[in-house]
Amino acid sequence: MLFNGRKFISITKLAQTSKQLLQQFWYGTSAQMNVHMKGRDLLTLQNYTADELKYLLWMASDLKQRIKHKGEYLPLMQGKSLAMIFEKRSTRTRLSAETGFALLGGHPSFLTTQDIHLGTNESLTDTARVLSSMTNAILARVYDHNDLDLMAKEATIPIINGLSDLHHPLQILADYLTLQEHFGGLQGLTMAWIGDGNNVLHSFMTSAAKLGMHLRIATPRGFEPDLRITKITEQNSKEYGTKLLLTTDPLEAADSANVLVTDTWISMGQEEEKKERLKAFQGYQITMQTAKSAAPNWTFLHCLPRKPEEVDDEVFYSPQSLVFQEAENRKWTIMAVMVSLLTDYSPQLRKPTF
Repeated sequence: MLFNGRKFISITKLAQTSKQLLQQFWYGTSAQMNVHMKGRDLLTLQNYTADELKYLLWMASDLKQRIKHKGEYLPLMQGKSLAMIFEKRSTRTRLSAETGFALLGGHPSFLTTQDIHLGTNESLTDTARVLSSMTNAILARVYDHNDLDLMAKEATIPIINGLSDLHHPLQILADYLTLQEHFGGLQGLTMAWIGDGNNVLHSFMTSAAKLGMHLRIATPRGFEPDLRITKITEQNSKEYGTKLLLTTDPLEAADSANVLVTDTWISMGQEEEKKERLKAFQGYQITMQTAKSAAPNWTFLHCLPRKPEEVDDEVFYSPQSLVFQEAENRKWTIMAVMVSLLTDYSPQLRKPTF
């Protein structure tokens, strides 16, 4: 025991305090980043600050390092359950959420519209309230984003957007983690989107500037991003001092870009528009000719599943393609979201440079 004035301080307690202070200095804490996520919803990245986005990426890196590379077992979801509502089928969203939550010691329950009475014999309001009493969080992959807003209003547990017609935040977090790993940072990167003005693009648009990334967007006439999202993006670019370009010319968008990105031209529910869309998107396939306009260190991303008309094999399977690393990172980023929204765990890995 050490004598300190009127108090006796144990050597063990002193060592623990010193260790905590050292960790806070070396690793940082969520409080130092002004990050408080526990109990929140994740419906759109627009609702998250730059520090919060960085914290989620830091958390994902931490979990990936500790679990995948060090082989540690972190039962952070022990005793917790996740309701997974899927109106749309999925490979990556389902597997990343289901296996990730289980890997953390929790119990995921996969629910389709054939499994529950969602919006048919039971209202969304009632479903949200019932699931709130039985589970700790709801991940929902839906057609209409308004359904997520309603669930968030009625539920007493976090709602996580697994995809909606307006946003796909989980995908973009995986993309950012992939670029962070590849480039060692995100600040100053230029991203070129060549394709449809869809939900994936919307999530890039509402978050890229917060991380210091420039956006160059090429969409055919009539397939531009939502005007409300565009206005938000313009405001973000001004606030964070980044560059934004909207054009109909794929090569103009690709000019000096570090990242070439595209997505499906025909999403689920748009099958009847296939002929019209394929005609409108002629000239938008990403090829090595497109890459000639990009920066020398260009990379390629696609959230999958991929069709050859969107990107040719030479680019898709090239050394510059990060699509399979990107797909795996869906798991680590969704785990980071669940840990951040449901626990008090803080990353132990040193904070990356963003």
